[in-house]
Amino acid sequence: MVLRAREVARRFGADVALEPTDVEVCGGEALALIGPNGAGKSTLLSLLAGALEPTSGNVERVDGVRVGWVPQQPAFYDRLTARENLELFARLEGEDDLAATAARLLARFDIPPDRPAHMLSVGNRQRLNVALALLGSPRVLLLDEPTAALDPGQRRRLWETVTTLRDEGGSVVFSTQNLEELDLYARRVAVLQRGRLTFLGSTAEYGELHAEEVFS
Repeated sequence: MVLRAREVARRFGADVALEPTDVEVCGGEALALIGPNGAGKSTLLSLLAGALEPTSGNVERVDGVRVGWVPQQPAFYDRLTARENLELFARLEGEDDLAATAARLLARFDIPPDRPAHMLSVGNRQRLNVALALLGSPRVLLLDEPTAALDPGQRRRLWETVTTLRDEGGSVVFSTQNLEELDLYARRVAVLQRGRLTFLGSTAEYGELHAEEVFS
């Protein structure tokens, strides 16, 4: 176990965004979160990332484990270029060679280096969002619908990066509404509906259950 939510829940005033939920993330696995809009996927990911405080329960992580976080809304400075954003956040993450780190990630994701972030295309903004999450060599990567704004080639490059991290023993948790991504890249799946975890198991078990629902 590298990351665990214990009875974690979140309310926004009287609205329940996530009922008490238990989820454990192990090394070398990819866990997909699926469910309709408003089901609680983004809330759970934000809680796991530490970007949101739980109303009750707690999130535990192994000491020293770095977590990379890719929210739906990019978290960088629009007035800075892609290169400047990467160098700034690389400094905050304690990277040794800021310029080399930025250049490596710019090349890896084919991001225009010297264009202000607010002038980047939607796809390039998302790729910069993912590149920033990889600073500091995280062992856990949390992604909230990461491919929603990407074309097929960009999606392929993103999943190559994600699966490499997983195959090297890292952990990946991602939300998606693309069932093909679930089949190709996840080993376990969590289904959320109206803030409640309704299923947690292997993708094979989910496939069998889904087939029974379809043909029953």
